[in-house]
Amino acid sequence: MATANSSSFSPVSSPSNHVSPKRVGTHHGSFHCDEALGCFMIRLTNKYYNAQIVRTRDTQVLETLDAVLDVGGVYDPSRDRYDHHQKGFEEVFGHGFTTKLSSAGLVYKHFGKEIIAKELQVDEEHPDVHKLFLAVYKSFMEAIDAIDNGINQYDTDQPPRYVNNTHLSSRVGRFNLDWTEPDQSSERENEAFQRAMDLAGSEFLDSVRYYARSWLPARSIVLECVSARHKIDPSGEIVVWSTFCPWKLHLFELEGEMKMDPPIKYVLYEDDRSKGWRVQAVAVAPDRFESRKALPSQWRGLRDDELSKETGIPGCVFVHMSGFIGGNQTYEGALAMAKAALKL
Repeated sequence: MATANSSSFSPVSSPSNHVSPKRVGTHHGSFHCDEALGCFMIRLTNKYYNAQIVRTRDTQVLETLDAVLDVGGVYDPSRDRYDHHQKGFEEVFGHGFTTKLSSAGLVYKHFGKEIIAKELQVDEEHPDVHKLFLAVYKSFMEAIDAIDNGINQYDTDQPPRYVNNTHLSSRVGRFNLDWTEPDQSSERENEAFQRAMDLAGSEFLDSVRYYARSWLPARSIVLECVSARHKIDPSGEIVVWSTFCPWKLHLFELEGEMKMDPPIKYVLYEDDRSKGWRVQAVAVAPDRFESRKALPSQWRGLRDDELSKETGIPGCVFVHMSGFIGGNQTYEGALAMAKAALKL
């Protein structure tokens, strides 16, 4: 750039068959996670694939750029302007989320589905794209928006009990040049920003890939098994996992979406290590240990023959002292334990 307060760089050279003449701007100087991630994400899109990054606060330079993030005082997606610092800005992601967006959140809101569709190698209108679009925002993006906008995680005036500088926003912030660094040139600053982009971007893609490869298949399994619950027991309060997978969050979300009443009390699954079966009481909430209906108190702490005698069910192995989980040698035995527990 022609001014002393601006600099540009191309973080990754564009392949010869996909050259982009586009230029994406953000501010120079100290950087945060939101613009580092926003720049990374926008360069994954067809429109701005591997675009050149221009770091400046010069308004005349900003006007010449194809897209501008986190600087300029304008939010206008029709012109690809994605700042969030201006007075009156209150844009949120929607879909039930109320956290004010950062520049990363704005880029994700407008380009996230395209990025996810590319990762899944499906059309943008595929229903899985929308599911991941919401899940990645909830699990990854919203915290970045909230931290950048200074929104407390908890509704309390009390100071936090401990300091957490291990989150992504803190780790990105540490890439900024230290005040003791003798070389404070724009070149060194751009190198630091490149590292920040790489870190934020790699963790974003890791999140998208986890949800695509693990979370989404697990949700399909949980949905299928929950839908078949009345075949297991007429009450609809017992579910059997055909394949064990991370299930807790999916179960709570699907109960809400499907308006299940009564809610599920027990889940059954095979323990791959012992080849026996487990009956687990569903917690009152995903982050709580307390069970909706713990296994009966008279069973707790008993094992093997003593437990089988107490329950009247052969093949019993154990019931935990808290009643949140028990075991049986067979599927039939575990199911009998769950059915009996419902009635006690």
